[in-house]
Amino acid sequence: MRIRFVLALLVVVATVGVYGGTVLATPIHGVNSTILGIAPFNEINAKTLSSSWQARISTKGESDVWMLQNIIVPGGSFGWHSHPGPSIVVVKSGALTLYRADDPTCTPEVVAAGSGFVDNGGYIHLVRNEGTVDAVVYVTSIVPRGAQRRIDEPQPSNCSVQ
Repeated sequence: MRIRFVLALLVVVATVGVYGGTVLATPIHGVNSTILGIAPFNEINAKTLSSSWQARISTKGESDVWMLQNIIVPGGSFGWHSHPGPSIVVVKSGALTLYRADDPTCTPEVVAAGSGFVDNGGYIHLVRNEGTVDAVVYVTSIVPRGAQRRIDEPQPSNCSVQ
């Protein structure tokens, strides 16, 4: 009898967790994503050093590298989300407005055409097109092999933007 109760309780908790996560997630809207390519990689250990510049990309374990083109219409949004690994984001045209959940004031950061940013992964953020023209954005992401590239997240309490 006790085992049945515990199993029933686990089913209820799992159902509430799945349903609650779906209800609390903020949806993507006004975004057209095109996957330009996905490739599996073994461990990455790339290093470039010169007298005035250096770069390093290092992973432990297998990865998937994603390349995407995103077109975001005015008013379009990726919704609140996170990523399990880093992404390099280049804004080709238009502009994006970035909101970070770890910013207590949720201050918007505008990223204009010809610039970009690095998303280190693991933090919750929202990206929107608050401009008047489509934004075209290229993204290269490195994630653990087989992982989802984007994780829906609930809207943080410190930020009313959706």
